[in-house]
Amino acid sequence: MIIEHKKEPLYWGALDLGMFGLNKDWYGAEIETPAGFGIAIDHGSFWFVTTRRAPAALHPKARPGQFTPELWKYDCAEFFLSHPASGRYLEFNLAANGAWWSAEFTAPRIRAQEEDFVIPGVKTYADLSPDGSWLAAASIPLDLLQARIDFGPETAMNVSFIIDSPAQKFLSAAPAAEGAPDFHRPDLFQQVQIIDGGLTFDQQEPVK
Repeated sequence: MIIEHKKEPLYWGALDLGMFGLNKDWYGAEIETPAGFGIAIDHGSFWFVTTRRAPAALHPKARPGQFTPELWKYDCAEFFLSHPASGRYLEFNLAANGAWWSAEFTAPRIRAQEEDFVIPGVKTYADLSPDGSWLAAASIPLDLLQARIDFGPETAMNVSFIIDSPAQKFLSAAPAAEGAPDFHRPDLFQQVQIIDGGLTFDQQEPVK
């Protein structure tokens, strides 16, 4: 899983990074409108940027920039970062309007703590167009990810989307497994590659 390393700070409104598209669902069926994402780090932040040229069904309690549980019951983008040595991983959900949620797990679907932990320093941004297309981004302090899950070259990762709610479709950047959609599969996460510049992922195609 490729992460671009930017030597200059990234800013909302001037995000210069590669965007890649997922055009098949968990079962391998083509979807009409791909979902796109890009990932980058600068000197102090981890950036997750997502987009789709189709309307998103938002959680009714989702508010721009606000921590909102259960975003996954509606349309959202997600990423997972794991520390393979310990099995601990972070899940982060981002809605099209910039609402977000996160939790840490010690094993698949085993919460590190039952109470919600609001990551300090998270900033989110969103741009919803009249035609329903959207662009959203989250910026997370890099030192916090390093402290919580030892983020670095040994980190494994996946990016996923839930779209077209209530008839949900599930998209995964990492190759999907057989059976029902399940994003809590650290064994499927891909090791990160932190590079200067952008490359396409083997399992994805550029957004058109």
